[in-house]
Amino acid sequence: MHRREIRHLYYEVMPKDEQPKDKQPSIPALPVRQWLRTWEEIKFDESQHRRRPPEQFYVASIRANQLRALCDIHRRSSSHKGSRKSDLGVQRRHNEERSEEIAEFVQHGFPWSALSGADRRSGRYDDLKKPGWLPTAIVVNVLLPDDVREGGAVAPNDIVKISQTGTFAEITLPEGMSSNWKPKQTAPVEVIDGQHRLWAFDENTDEDFELPVVIFHGLDVSWQAYLFYTINIKPAKINTSLGFDLYPLLRTEDWLEHAGGPTIYRESRAQELTEALWSYPKSPWHQRIDMLGDGGRRSVTQAAWIRSLLSTFVKKWESNRVPIGGLYGAPAGADQAVLPWTRSQQAAFLIAAWSHLRDEIAVTEAPWAAALREEYPEADGDVAFAGPTTLPNTDQGVRAVLSVLNDLSFVRADELDLRNWPASDFAEGTSEIGLSESLRSLSTLRANNFLREIATELASYDWRTYGAPGLTDSQRSSKARFRGSTGYRELRQDVLSHLANGRNEQIAEVASEVLSMLGLDRR
Repeated sequence: MHRREIRHLYYEVMPKDEQPKDKQPSIPALPVRQWLRTWEEIKFDESQHRRRPPEQFYVASIRANQLRALCDIHRRSSSHKGSRKSDLGVQRRHNEERSEEIAEFVQHGFPWSALSGADRRSGRYDDLKKPGWLPTAIVVNVLLPDDVREGGAVAPNDIVKISQTGTFAEITLPEGMSSNWKPKQTAPVEVIDGQHRLWAFDENTDEDFELPVVIFHGLDVSWQAYLFYTINIKPAKINTSLGFDLYPLLRTEDWLEHAGGPTIYRESRAQELTEALWSYPKSPWHQRIDMLGDGGRRSVTQAAWIRSLLSTFVKKWESNRVPIGGLYGAPAGADQAVLPWTRSQQAAFLIAAWSHLRDEIAVTEAPWAAALREEYPEADGDVAFAGPTTLPNTDQGVRAVLSVLNDLSFVRADELDLRNWPASDFAEGTSEIGLSESLRSLSTLRANNFLREIATELASYDWRTYGAPGLTDSQRSSKARFRGSTGYRELRQDVLSHLANGRNEQIAEVASEVLSMLGLDRR
């Protein structure tokens, strides 16, 4: 039955005095009730963004340009001054190339959409043109008036209303809704699944191309992440790590913890980051990580790197017991916003930080570095950074550096605007071109200067190991604390104290804040 016929039937079954006046554009919809008595046993927790969901959703047919305007991803102007404290990363990362591919498919179907531009223009393949149907539903959520996204709610005149009388429902769109309509504040509709199909359409197009849409009304953000997971990841068994890139909010979902989701993500991601540090030609750790765990090599093993990343950057969300979470697996600081970084961005951040440390140690004239260079005058490379008796080339030292970098970056995530570092078109994985592009992009950001300043302060710390030649008895006794399993915590505290007592006021301030948050004393 055509939408117009449904709409006509809808008005026929309604009493005339209840029929809505056409002051605002509206769309008929079919309610679908899905609720079981056993679901009453579920623990709904609004504090965890899992308030009780509605007992039904709706199925409708909406013009693509209208839905695109209602879900406009560019809804916030540069003049908006609102806080981002409630932005929980509902909007997933958008791949423009994917949407462009779908747009070509819609126009002339497959395999025409896969042809090169020259082949299309040649006329030899015109017989391959076919309809580009998109029968699979877009899944969206209509926000309630009190729902907050990106620090703000939907403007009163932009609210999408849903009412039901009898068999059918009516979705009333904002006043003045047209192809060039824009929301005044937060967009009233958010896409849960199907954003690449939707963004294949230009909001200014006048073509009457409709999309099937499944509409939830007031679905809390944690349920949206859950719905995305069950639609895309669980049945299809796609790469779990990629799933966490597409929907960063999944990184903090405790319901996945019991199923091994975040554990699988964290372990997989830690291994990917380690491999990127080892394989990228310009990385300070290029070919310097023992990837196979062979005995006798004087380099940090892959397993040690993975353990250190799991304890730092890919650590679980913060809690009362662990006040500072991992930058890559948790909300980025006090604003509770999950970083939507891709794998190449995460790896590039680590490569940049270690590169700054290598470069700063290379130029330092600190007594500890000079002493090591005097002891190993014939060594290849800088023994102060990569020698046999320097902590940055040990398990404990790697853990300490990663801990400090994560701690300081996590606490200053808002000020550094880490969430708004855009991913490049080549940032899907950890290819060399993806890493190079992410490093180039990072070099223009304030965060890069922050990492350089940390490295400058770290270079003045005495990184010699317990077994380094030339140490005094007092120095050797002090460094004995860093040996064994307790050495990780001791070295982290010692390095943080060094930064807190350093010359750089900004770094000293944030290091002091970290020590306080961790309940550690400054030495």
